[in-house]
Amino acid sequence: MSLLKVSVTDFINQIASKTSVPGGGGASALVASIGIALGDMVGEFTVGKKKYADVEYDIKSLMEQAKELQNKLLQCIDDDATAFEPLAKAYAIPKEDPNRDSVMEECLRNAAKVPFEILQLAAKAIDLQEEFANKGSKLMISDAATGVALLSGAMKGAAVNVKVNTGLMKDRQYAKKLDDEVEAYINKYTKKSDMIYLEVISRL
Repeated sequence: MSLLKVSVTDFINQIASKTSVPGGGGASALVASIGIALGDMVGEFTVGKKKYADVEYDIKSLMEQAKELQNKLLQCIDDDATAFEPLAKAYAIPKEDPNRDSVMEECLRNAAKVPFEILQLAAKAIDLQEEFANKGSKLMISDAATGVALLSGAMKGAAVNVKVNTGLMKDRQYAKKLDDEVEAYINKYTKKSDMIYLEVISRL
């Protein structure tokens, strides 16, 4: 059953239980989807207000992009669980099996793809949140800042879920390339999210 169909309480209870999914990847995707949804909420309280008529077109465009990111991030919850299942089975392959390494490598790559996508989507969401914070209703900018904080945490969670897979890869060149891309995202967007968060606080 899709994890998107369970209640929030059941989802959290599953995370807290002795099961492999949902885990850090799925949790990061959920947190990121909530983070960008807060930006969408800022937009909802901005459109239609005379005070913000000059930015209404921009806000509506941001809301469309936010909704698309939110949906993609929610899909990543199920995608992460799906990608982990064959990896869990691969761990059980006897070490003397000549195909074990190649199967493991493919499974590790697939398992790393989803959290890397979460990382990329959360980065795009932070860029949108900056726009929501700058152009949205002044009464709602605390929600934009909250969204940025959640997205920053989600990025860090996604990053470590990439690296837990790259650390086991035999192809070190591929693993290093992915690790370097992850580090570049984290370095850029940790600074950016902190800047947006502090800038909003200074306006409260």
